[in-house]
Amino acid sequence: MQEESQDPLIEEALRWLVLLRDEQATDADRQRFAEWLGRDPAHAVAWSRAQHVWSHAEIMRPAIRASRAAPLAARMSRTQLGPSRRAWMRGAAAAVVGAAGGYLLTRPEWFADYRTAVAERRAVTLPDGSVAELGSTTALSIESDRSVRRAVLHDGEAFFTVAQDLARPFVVEATGGRIQALGTAFNVKQSGEAVTVAVAEHAVAVSAGEGRAVTVDQGRQVRYGPGRLGPVRPANLPTVLAWRRDRLIFQDAPLGDVIAELERYRSGRIVITDRRIAEISVTAVFDTRRTDDALRAIADSLPVQILRVTDFLLFVSPAG
Repeated sequence: MQEESQDPLIEEALRWLVLLRDEQATDADRQRFAEWLGRDPAHAVAWSRAQHVWSHAEIMRPAIRASRAAPLAARMSRTQLGPSRRAWMRGAAAAVVGAAGGYLLTRPEWFADYRTAVAERRAVTLPDGSVAELGSTTALSIESDRSVRRAVLHDGEAFFTVAQDLARPFVVEATGGRIQALGTAFNVKQSGEAVTVAVAEHAVAVSAGEGRAVTVDQGRQVRYGPGRLGPVRPANLPTVLAWRRDRLIFQDAPLGDVIAELERYRSGRIVITDRRIAEISVTAVFDTRRTDDALRAIADSLPVQILRVTDFLLFVSPAG
């Protein structure tokens, strides 16, 4: 895989993959891609091989956001096209992109009301006056009515400061669970099928599956998965909320968890090749805006090595 991805055409095709999966990709981007694809038979071969590289690295994930790929459009050819040619290009691009990654278009987070890109952090005021601070690669929808204020966290992490409205409870839904505010300010983080809820003020009621809801008070947290609610435990709020200050804090955390967090703050995928190193304990503080520095620190201080295949694909392996 390393030799294949170092081919300049494979590298170019990989960049197109990332660009076209950006939710902000334009028709003009797709037209340029279709033109590039049809310019040389070798480009079609490179496109096919690039998809092979992506899929075998398990990269087809919604966390891929192409914040670094936006300048790519400016570097690509800007050949002027006539109206009929542009229409043909749009059709060709739609067919190719649909075959390569059309399943992404069915994902609900693509149609969320609020979204953030890789390493972006911003606060949004919701229609009821509540505030949701969204972390990196986060997607949030609002589905309120006269009886309930409902937010759906499709992906990522958010800190909610809830406006008081005794007539309409405020509820956050995430991965089959339900978090109802009881006053309150709280953090919800979704990692795969697991969700962690930590309370900064007052309390929340959390339920998952058919079990009874549990009350989580200030300074406590609970984690749940599909149909299963874990025990309520003390929360280290400075660590949990460090992302709001562009920091990630780890205390004896498995390297696999550390890599998964860093991956949320950069475009592309970081793949651990050996499960044994995923259990290495890490204690560190990293800047979410400088993930490459964090990866260098990991390689310098732990018995691992990092292979950069492209800007969007890294492998973490045992040293030596």
